[in-house]
Amino acid sequence: MTGSIPSPRQAVMDSPVGELTLVARGEALAAVYFDGHIRRPSAAECGPVVDGTRDPLLARTRAQLNEYFAGERTAFDLPLDPVGEEFAVRVWMLLREIPYGSTTRYGALAEHLGGRSYAQAVGGAVGRNPLSIIVPCHRVLGSDGTLTGFAGGTTRKAFLLELEESDSARASRLF
Repeated sequence: MTGSIPSPRQAVMDSPVGELTLVARGEALAAVYFDGHIRRPSAAECGPVVDGTRDPLLARTRAQLNEYFAGERTAFDLPLDPVGEEFAVRVWMLLREIPYGSTTRYGALAEHLGGRSYAQAVGGAVGRNPLSIIVPCHRVLGSDGTLTGFAGGTTRKAFLLELEESDSARASRLF
């Protein structure tokens, strides 16, 4: 007999990149969606809206996101339960290894997963990442270093990368 998948629940929070919808399933975070997020499921699929300050997991998620936006947190410590195909989940877990303030390219992720021929599949998986910010798909750039597709839009991607940029890197851009 298999256990049932817990029903999702959601809460909304304000952030410097606009409204974020946090979706939890059981005791794990399942998704973080931007307002206008590409490939965002319907509100009904995200479950009922709950008070995100009273739900322990969603309150912890809100607190960690607020610390991140304040520049006080460089990594998240949350139980995660993203739903996706096996390859996509492997890509999402690999994204978690990209250090704060760093970037990589789709091709580099593909090489890590078995070869450059996986680049398109990696791009698709990155684009379907349901845990924006928490699983840092914003740290992946195009082969030429450009800000390519991001489910929250490239303006948000640029904001997140600038937020994570070190003071020395920021200073070097001034000259």
